[in-house]
Order: sequence, then structure tokens, then C-alpha cells
Amino acid sequence: MALISLRQLLECGVHFGHPTRKWCPKMARFIYTKRNGIHILDLQQTTKFIDEVHGYVHELVSQGKSILFVGTKKQAQDAIREEATKCGMPYICQRWPGGLLTNRQTMRKRIERLRELRKQKEEGYFEELTKKDAKFLSDELGKLEKNFGGVADLEGTPDALFVVDVKKELNAVNEAKKLGIPIIGILDTNCDPEDVDYKLPGNDDAIRSIRLFCQIIADSVMEAKYGYLPPDSVFIRAAEEEEESTKDKGAAKEEKKEEPAAEPAPVAAEPAPAAAPAETPTETPAEATTETPAETAKLELGGATVEVETTTAPPELTPQPAEQPATEPAAADTPAEADEKAE
Repeated sequence: MALISLRQLLECGVHFGHPTRKWCPKMARFIYTKRNGIHILDLQQTTKFIDEVHGYVHELVSQGKSILFVGTKKQAQDAIREEATKCGMPYICQRWPGGLLTNRQTMRKRIERLRELRKQKEEGYFEELTKKDAKFLSDELGKLEKNFGGVADLEGTPDALFVVDVKKELNAVNEAKKLGIPIIGILDTNCDPEDVDYKLPGNDDAIRSIRLFCQIIADSVMEAKYGYLPPDSVFIRAAEEEEESTKDKGAAKEEKKEEPAAEPAPVAAEPAPAAAPAETPTETPAEATTETPAETAKLELGGATVEVETTTAPPELTPQPAEQPATEPAAADTPAEADEKAE
């Protein structure tokens, strides 16, 4: 498991580099992509380098050696001072005093003068002087504190340098390279990775990003020096986030197992063809079996009257002929003609 989570790096903006027109081609292997004219660093590589640097710092400090924190740009001053003081390491957060490493004899004299003035002020010597002399010594003490306050307790040369913005702290890098002192540096996309022995690809301009890298080095020092991590350690925070994410994944898997398997959606049955309307039996009228009404007729045979039943067939429907034009009735026969016909 990585010491630092990707979420922490993303929240601090470690992945943002410089504009694409301000880059060092040697940093191409640490660049993931570019977006809106800005290079984006590969955080997967950054997490691996953080693990490597943590192991180196832990081994170095466990041997009783020291690391000098260097960061003079405005964004880095507070983070360098606070984190170096917390872990008990020397630091430079103002202008780099030229020759701090290579001209050690002269620097040692200035540091001894600083210690002397500190002691005089604690003993109340400044109060015994006139205002003019006291002000003169106070101004001198303030100037020495500004330039050498962080290295007042440094004996000899440091065993390693942690540098914020390798390009800006070029004097410190050159002096360390002359003396063969290992350099741990934050590399932005405009830096030369060959100047650094232990690389930390990341944003060296954002305050949160700088503070995160300073906390990583300080927590590694405290773990090796005192055997414990502070409650607000970035390593503890990363472990808690990893544990929470693991629990969430486990809970999600359990919920998925408990959920019954989703039943397949019923396939819509094809609509049955519309049934033909039932044919209502139509009663065909039976063949007319009409019974002709019986009629009785009376016949007189031999003086006796006999009733005989006769049937009359129903009248047949025959087309009636067209009406003939009415003709005038014939004239009645005269009595003489009637007598002739009777004869």
C-alpha cells in the first residue's frame, strides 16, 4: 500500500505543472498529459518516489544524521519553518547565504556571533546599555536571526538537502553537488531532474502542495527519530482513508450478495389473433309445410246430402300481368237475339 493516497495528492494540486511553453524536455517521462496548455504530472510515479524518499530519510535519520530544509520562495517559507521546527531539523527560509556549505569557516563565525547575541539578550545585557547601543545590537541580532536562525544549531555540514523549487535554489544545489551532498527535491515540469538525487515530481508553486511534501519529509524524520508519528501525520490520514475505502467496498459487496437475483423481465406474449365472432346459428326457415286448411263441401247424392273434406292448395304467387286497358262493356243483346241464342 502506498504511503500517500492519490486523493491527497489531487486535493493539494500536486499534479499541476507549468505551462507547456515553459518546460524542460528532460521531465517528459514524468508528465502524464497536457490540458488547457498546462502539463499534468503522473501521480502514479509520484507515489512510488514518495515511498523511495521515505525509506531513504528513515534510514538516514536513524543513523543520527541531519537534513537541511531549503525553501526561500514566499509560498514555501511558512511550511519550511514550521515542519523543520516540528521535527528538529535545520532550515533556510530566507535568502540563501552564499557559501553556507562551501565557505564553512566564514559561516561558522557568523553563527557563533548569533549565539553570542542570543545569550547576551537572555542575560539582560541589552538593558544595561544605552538605547543607541541596545538598538544597534538588536538590529544585528535580527539580521542574523533572519539569515542564520534556522541553522544556528547545525554542526558541520548537513548530510542531505530537501529543496523546494530546484530551479530557484540553484546556488544551494550547486554547493551541495560540489560537496557530494545528496539532494531531495520537488521537481516541477520546468526543472532539470539530473540536479536531484531523490526526485519528487510535483507542483512546487502551490502552497498546499509544498506543505504536503514538507509534511512527508518531516513525518519520515519523526518516525525515525522519535519512533512515532504525530496525530495529524499525512501517513496516518492516508491509512485511514484506505481503511474507509476498503470498508465501503466490502459493504458494497455484501449488499450485492444479499440482494436477490433480479428476475428476468417477463417476455410480452404475442397478442392472440382476434377470435372470429361466433356464428350465431341462424335458423333457416324450414321448408314451408303449410297445411292447407280442410274445407267441407256438401254434395247431394240420390236425395242424400254427404259432407266431403276438400283441401285447397295455397295460392301460388305468380306475377300478375300488366293491367290491360279497360274496354267498354259489350252492348246488351236485344230480345230477338236472345231468343235466337236460346233456340
